[in-house]
Amino acid sequence: MTDFFDTGVGIGLIMAAQGLLVIAFVMIALLFMVYGDRKIWAAVQMRRGPNVVGPWGILQSVADALKYVLKEIVIPAGADRTVFLMAPLASFVLAMAAWAVIPFNDTWVLADINVAILFLFAVSSLEVYGVIMGGWASNSKYPFLGSLRSAAQMISYEVSLGLIIIGVVITTGSLNFGDIVRAQDGNLGLFNWYWLPHFPMVFLFFISCLAETNRPPFDLPEAESELVAGYQVEYSSTPFLLFMAGEYIAIFLLCAVNSLLFFGGWLSPIPGIPDGALWMVGKMAFFFFLFAMVKAVVPRYRYDQLMRIGWKVFLPLSLIWVVLVSFFAHFELFGGAYARWMIGG
Repeated sequence: MTDFFDTGVGIGLIMAAQGLLVIAFVMIALLFMVYGDRKIWAAVQMRRGPNVVGPWGILQSVADALKYVLKEIVIPAGADRTVFLMAPLASFVLAMAAWAVIPFNDTWVLADINVAILFLFAVSSLEVYGVIMGGWASNSKYPFLGSLRSAAQMISYEVSLGLIIIGVVITTGSLNFGDIVRAQDGNLGLFNWYWLPHFPMVFLFFISCLAETNRPPFDLPEAESELVAGYQVEYSSTPFLLFMAGEYIAIFLLCAVNSLLFFGGWLSPIPGIPDGALWMVGKMAFFFFLFAMVKAVVPRYRYDQLMRIGWKVFLPLSLIWVVLVSFFAHFELFGGAYARWMIGG
């Protein structure tokens, strides 16, 4: 049996099993994210939220998914059928593909590649094509306008996200997520993590994640007051479910990226307590809680305000931070906190 798993077929089966395990984890987490999002929103508004289907309403997400799957798929008469159906599939598949480089523990990763961050950015940047395809193929002005808004918004905030990550890459000397987490390991526990040396950028990164995933208060591509759900307005049944699932999977992905870049990934916050995947999952759940709380308590911005913040505030600040981190790392200031690749070497 051991010899079989050394063959090409055996290695392929192992990779397929690992991929299915990650997909199963993300899809189960998706059900709990939708449920948690609605429960948190309800709690802030002093409502009960989902409470009928299953104990504490925990099966409400399953019932909603079945409803979407069993409904009829309605395609507008003037729509491009092929592109119309490919758009939500592209959004979902690309959101899932990005999880290939996310480690849950030391060596617990599908593809432990040296350019993991470049892969993540390449795949996540392609997700905007699903939105544009959906808006264009619907053959309606409102979805098309919503898709253009989404494209402009995602591109704008990806620039800030990329520059903030460059600061972390300079400090670590690697584009690999595992190396980034291991560089944060130390005797001081959570005070070794990158949230401390990169403290100003933690907030910018989190807010940029909200804008990148079209979450409130930056859900302008889906603004009900002007666009009536934006690029999704002509979608129903399973295609709409794929769009929604892709959006939540992208949110959960950025929760994982936040944990890996600034908060130690699978590392324990207290020295002496074992590290492990539970720490990683717990940090991801915490960041999703923050996403849900922001949705519940912060009012929506205007679109011009959103773009002004991205280009006139976040972009200059993140660019200045890259210059400062480069300076700190080159001269090994602050005890080498910004040049950990030098200490490790």
